[in-house]
Amino acid sequence: MARAASLPDRVKARESDQEPAVSPAVRKRMLVGLMGQVFLSVLGVGIVGPVLPLYARSFGVSAAMVGSLVTVFGLARLFSNLPAGRLADSLGRKPLLVGGMGMVSVSALLSGLAPTFAPLLVFRFLQGVGSAMQTTGAMVALSDVTTTEDRGRVMSLYMGSLLLGASLGPTIGGFVGEQWGFRAPFFAYSALACLGTIWAFFLAPETLRRGSGSRARGTTGQNEGLGATFGLLGKLLRDGRFVSVSFVSLVIFMARAGSRTTVLPLFADSIGLGPAQIGVVLTIMAAINLVGVRPAGVFADRFGRKAVIVPSAMLSAVALVVFPMSYSYGTFIAAAALWGLGTAFVGPAPAAYVADIAPEGQRGTAMGLFKTFGDLGVTLGPLLLGWLSDASSYAAAFRTNAVLFAAAGLMFALLARETIKRPSRQSVTQRTERT
Repeated sequence: MARAASLPDRVKARESDQEPAVSPAVRKRMLVGLMGQVFLSVLGVGIVGPVLPLYARSFGVSAAMVGSLVTVFGLARLFSNLPAGRLADSLGRKPLLVGGMGMVSVSALLSGLAPTFAPLLVFRFLQGVGSAMQTTGAMVALSDVTTTEDRGRVMSLYMGSLLLGASLGPTIGGFVGEQWGFRAPFFAYSALACLGTIWAFFLAPETLRRGSGSRARGTTGQNEGLGATFGLLGKLLRDGRFVSVSFVSLVIFMARAGSRTTVLPLFADSIGLGPAQIGVVLTIMAAINLVGVRPAGVFADRFGRKAVIVPSAMLSAVALVVFPMSYSYGTFIAAAALWGLGTAFVGPAPAAYVADIAPEGQRGTAMGLFKTFGDLGVTLGPLLLGWLSDASSYAAAFRTNAVLFAAAGLMFALLARETIKRPSRQSVTQRTERT
């Protein structure tokens, strides 16, 4: 048996490949399928968001148990990303897109029918598993149908669909819950996930090339396959480029779940801002994210991933330092806008960078490990930053997150090699004419 190519060799081969692995027709179908599916999926998540704590409290449980519904969803994703990535490399991308959303649909339906709190906790865990399958499959499929030259722009379209669904969902969910009860949003979520399953089945073609990944090792035994997976994980974790971009992702998601969702509302309340004012601030940040994600993708493709990731991390760090010094509503909004701009422009670049450097045939495993870092940030962020807020102050929590952002940006600047080559003026002109 021929010796497998080393990680650097395979990465180099992938980086030199400037053509997508699929035809233009397949690419178009996949993009339509993925954007539609992620919109439906995140819309459903947003719909259940406002009523989830209230639904949990209707079972007579404590506040800690209410929080466990969020934690168990995150833990399910955390421990499912890597297996999902492995499945993407062995079975293909489409089974994850269809099966993951199908699992979400069934578990959301069962959540709405839950007779007690314990089954609801189990069904939320299954929703997390299904979500991990769908998102991992989607990110790997996107890397299949893009190249280093357009990956940022295409992933920005995907993230734009995600942000649009996240923006609309809570408003719809609050109305549905108020009109038809706390169980109704889960039925709506189930219906949307079912529609997303059907959408992906008909519109999302398989993009795994049969000669790559685990399928190319048809005679490989299960133990050898497991050993190869751990070998790849070890190589990725020794690769400074992969570790640095994964650390960036961890800090981003820690900030979203910890600083923005947990600490920011508490700090705002402590300086006398009301719920409506806090809602306006969060809406401003979401709107900036939505508007900025497309230009962020264009910048990442034109000027490089580092030219987007490093300044965005530093800008986010500055915004987090400004927050605890904000004792007027105007300053608070300015800090939120600054942070929204930073998180908008970092948008699709980290995932695009992972796709750029992922070994040929092992993109699923690489993307699964990358997503695990992000979900680790979601899990640790509220706990760590919430503890710092209680033990010290809100300022300490914000500043700790700021230091982590600055460290992540500096680490990426030093360890990550740029994957985008600056095009000549002639090639830029030709590409513009084609588009």
